[in-house]
Amino acid sequence: MEIKNPDTEKTSKYNDLEKMSTSTLLSNINKEDKTISESVEKELPAIQKLVDQIVPKMQKGGRLFYIGAGTSGRLGVLDASECPPTFGVSDDLVIGIIAGGDIALRNAVENAEDDTTQAWKDLQEYNITEKDVLVGIAASGTTPYVIEGINDARAKGIITGCVTCSSGSPLAAASEFPVEVVTGAEFVTGSTRMKAGTAQKLVLNMISTAVMIKLGRVKGNKMVDMQLSNKKLVSRGTRMIMDELGIPEAEAAKLLQEHGSVRNVLANKV
Repeated sequence: MEIKNPDTEKTSKYNDLEKMSTSTLLSNINKEDKTISESVEKELPAIQKLVDQIVPKMQKGGRLFYIGAGTSGRLGVLDASECPPTFGVSDDLVIGIIAGGDIALRNAVENAEDDTTQAWKDLQEYNITEKDVLVGIAASGTTPYVIEGINDARAKGIITGCVTCSSGSPLAAASEFPVEVVTGAEFVTGSTRMKAGTAQKLVLNMISTAVMIKLGRVKGNKMVDMQLSNKKLVSRGTRMIMDELGIPEAEAAKLLQEHGSVRNVLANKV
């Protein structure tokens, strides 16, 4: 069966980029970027289905895994790494894995994305089971590392989803709950760190944020479980307490220091 060329590999509708003025370059990039949110909006029902699969698994002690290569892998690791400081969860609740290992976060690792067996090996290091959910991330939807990781996980009874930016891809076919945000040709042909990468970032933000809210890690609209790891976050936590309890700054700061989190302060004041 012939596999069609991924949508992300389509030729840019702009040409002679090197001849454009800086103003024209920026204007055209911005013009393309404006189309991303509309592409994401079309996939909201698919994103909802995936989120609604993740939440009950995590409520029962499961975890969320992301796997990807290159830009997609980095975005997965980024989203996973921001969950503990933002929502106060343990660093093994949302796990991002990139083809080639952590060195690939900064440097390209030759042939890592073409390895068809390594993803499952990487996942086994975390003892992934059917209690967990695996989301594969690949702009083209053709990355062997990701596809075979999804295939292996699905064969073991693990719920699988994906985030891709090409329609009718092998990755979407392999996944039970695919999200296909078709962003079309990039401004620089094939440079999926641009529109596709932005779309993937938006979707991953939606997934992790919606899941954490459904798990009770947000109160009202506040990050009441955030880690107080710097002065900015301590100040934010203090303001939250001031707003919720109607007390002066000094008292709010003292309570935050005593109880260690906004949630604990509010729980003790109810």
